[in-house]
Amino acid sequence: MKKFVTVAALGVALAVSGCGKSENAAGGPVKREAGNWKTDVKLVKFEVPGMPPEMKDGMAKMMEGASGMDQCFTQEQVDKEDIAAELAKGPGNGGECTWSKKDIAGGKIDIAGTCKANGQTVDMAMTGTMEAKKSDVTITTKGKVPTGGDMEMVMQMTQTHTGPCKAPAAT
Repeated sequence: MKKFVTVAALGVALAVSGCGKSENAAGGPVKREAGNWKTDVKLVKFEVPGMPPEMKDGMAKMMEGASGMDQCFTQEQVDKEDIAAELAKGPGNGGECTWSKKDIAGGKIDIAGTCKANGQTVDMAMTGTMEAKKSDVTITTKGKVPTGGDMEMVMQMTQTHTGPCKAPAAT
């Protein structure tokens, strides 16, 4: 089940790491604004045949734990962001993705493909919007679980620019 959780969380990892650059309708880049960004993650749907309720609850708590996360992006980091390059890398730990659709234009994100990690293969789709101060992406992951049957997980991830980066607390 640990392998499943790793692959299922892949969408969040990709979205958090990469959704910073898309092309606007005029052909220029839509860039995330430098500063502090708050990420909220909501588990919309989580269906895994035969999974005990306590494991489902644990997954929901893991997603809730990702909510409220603050991340500081400097101007240099924002300038270097490239979602296409991030998607090409695939997930960490040797995973890889093959994208059948990668439409990132006009502030819209519409991506679909197949990702492999830890010996599992899942179909993944990400749809939503990306603006300078807010992104809202729905990530759908579907695949087979090791115990048999089909799993489906749908997450909604919203990132909001909350202002300048906060200075580290004095110790």
